[in-house]
Amino acid sequence: MVGQHQSMRRNPRRAGAAFALVLTLGLAGCSSFNLFAKDQLPPDEAPDRLYNEGLYYLNAQKKPKDAVKKFEEVDRQHPYSEWARKSLLMAAYSYYEMGSYEECISAAKRYVALHPGSADAAYAQYLIAASYFDQIPDITRDQDRTEKALAALQEVANKYPDTEYANSAKQKMQVARDQLAGKEMQIGRYYLNRRDYTGAINRFKVVVTKYQTTRQVEEALERLTECYAALGIIDEAQTAAAVLGHNFPDSDWYKRAYALVKNGGREPSENTASWISRAFRGLGLG
Repeated sequence: MVGQHQSMRRNPRRAGAAFALVLTLGLAGCSSFNLFAKDQLPPDEAPDRLYNEGLYYLNAQKKPKDAVKKFEEVDRQHPYSEWARKSLLMAAYSYYEMGSYEECISAAKRYVALHPGSADAAYAQYLIAASYFDQIPDITRDQDRTEKALAALQEVANKYPDTEYANSAKQKMQVARDQLAGKEMQIGRYYLNRRDYTGAINRFKVVVTKYQTTRQVEEALERLTECYAALGIIDEAQTAAAVLGHNFPDSDWYKRAYALVKNGGREPSENTASWISRAFRGLGLG
């Protein structure tokens, strides 16, 4: 009876058909007609054997696709076991090694949902973030994956601050932020070239207020100097140049901003009431 119950649990569709047939035949022949004979369904394999076979395919054979099959078989044959928990995480990692990022994300999310208190939950969350991160597109394309990567990496850093994954996540976060800032700069330059100075300012403002620690901020301040000077808003042009010079005195972008203001007969001068000045004071750079 135990073997029968296990077989039905593994294949509920077959179990339903079997029960329907038994009801049709009645009680006659119960002892001679065994739908669940041992030669019809293979017995369950030991979970540790399946797991170790998966590790062998993954590490020795470098065949993550075959490894996934073994790890998923553990979950199918031995659900809710400790081996199933381990196998779910290893399946996620195997998918990551294959470059099957959506499958990795799905398996890792399932792991976090089922085992949030596990010591390996941090690694599962990191796999989610790394999968999004590895799909960051070219800067000319939509940055939805970059946004998702940044959010997932931030979750690693916030939830698991004392793990090795948090340090790696923080490094990747800086790359993701720089990518998002670069996208804003690309659009801002497009507006600037079309002399849509207001549209350009709005994009450069995002870089200055949200992505101050990225390498894009120097150019953003110089571009703001250009835009405000073109609009005749000299006070803000002077402030952008002054903040740029204060924080990045050796920058080539500051040299350009300084020359632009100087050519207008002015000097870089910070208006502390300006949003530019307030933004940098809030970060402690101004």
